[in-house]
Amino acid sequence: MAGFALDMGVIGLVLSAVYLVWMLNLYNFMDGIDGIAAVEAVTTCLGMVVLYSITQHFELILAPLLLATCVAGFLILNFPPAKIFMGDAGSGFLGVVLAGLSLQAAFKQPGLIWPWLILMGVFIVDATFTLLRRLLRGDKVYEAHRSHAYQFASRQVGKHLPVTLCVGLINLFWLLPIAFCVVRLDFPGLAGVVLAYVPLVLLAIKYHAGALEGATQGP
Repeated sequence: MAGFALDMGVIGLVLSAVYLVWMLNLYNFMDGIDGIAAVEAVTTCLGMVVLYSITQHFELILAPLLLATCVAGFLILNFPPAKIFMGDAGSGFLGVVLAGLSLQAAFKQPGLIWPWLILMGVFIVDATFTLLRRLLRGDKVYEAHRSHAYQFASRQVGKHLPVTLCVGLINLFWLLPIAFCVVRLDFPGLAGVVLAYVPLVLLAIKYHAGALEGATQGP
């Protein structure tokens, strides 16, 4: 049409570009308390290493394993209470690399995108829910804020450690089993994402993701 051929290849490239940009920004948004971004990266990558091993996609194992190993070394000093911090350059790098690894898997076998989206669910849901709520309220979304669910939760409990640990536990004991069902037991990928995300959305609502910072009670 009008000399421009639009096919799934072009759509796929556009969606991939949007996904990469969103993951870069998303990871930056979610790096707001000690250890949370590193724990997310380590548990996601090690979870995929396990799933790749189970499904015999051995050629895809090296990259997430190396990333998990490097981030685990950083996590030793970033674990709450942190002695060093990731910064925008580190969190943005992790977001882009994790998105790239998931796209690599999808190009290898389209169904492999689902376990990545499931395992990154905590970050995807919190960041996306918060952004949408702020957009609907008419906030300037480019301005700095502290209205993500994990930030409200950390202020409520008064510490970073419980929230960071909870993210790791959710990844290992809720999201990883669902991802396993998708890659090994032929559970539909989209249904797996919905199943994984519904409780995360409820947690985002419970902890006021996207609410005005002064509108909730807490320390």
